[in-house]
This record gives sequence, structure tokens and C-alpha cells, in this order.
Amino acid sequence: MTVYVLGQITVTDPEAYKAYTAKTPDLVAAHGGKFIVRGGACHVIEGAGPPEGQRFVVIQFPSKDAFDAFYQSSGYQEILPIRLENSEGTIWLLEGVDA
Repeated sequence: MTVYVLGQITVTDPEAYKAYTAKTPDLVAAHGGKFIVRGGACHVIEGAGPPEGQRFVVIQFPSKDAFDAFYQSSGYQEILPIRLENSEGTIWLLEGVDA
């Protein structure tokens, strides 16, 4: 079953955070994932908007096992501290709908 990683992130040190975002695309792709949303513009349709400076990320993986392999990989574990030290936010793992 397809899974989606949804991140709601506020970057606290944009310059340092670049070291994280430079490496994530290749790591995601190596585990069968692909970015669906990567910090693009957010247009509020209903309800309150996100706080200033907040960005959203959506990454699709073919399965939870593929996501787990990505997240636990040595490559991702090496750069994870960069994200944790230079941003605040919440990350969710959501199950997709099989059509």
C-alpha cells in the first residue's frame, strides 16, 4: 500500500538546512519515493492558514517497508540531525488509498 510522508516544517536556519535539502532527493528516490510537494506556495481555501514561514512537504513511497528502509538508512540517519537542529515541525506517515 502506498504511504505518504507529510511534513509541516518551520526552518529556523535556512542556510544550514540547505545541507539537508540538497541530499534528500537522491535518498528518497533510492528507496522508491518521490516528492509530491516540496515547500511550494500554500493557498488557503478554507480555515486558518499556516503560521508564517511554515512549509509543507509530501513524499510518496510505494510501501511502508520502502519508507522504513529510507528512514533507517545510514544515508538518511547521517543527515537527519541537520533537519532536527535547523527546523521545527511535525512529520506524519499516512496510508494511501489503493484504487
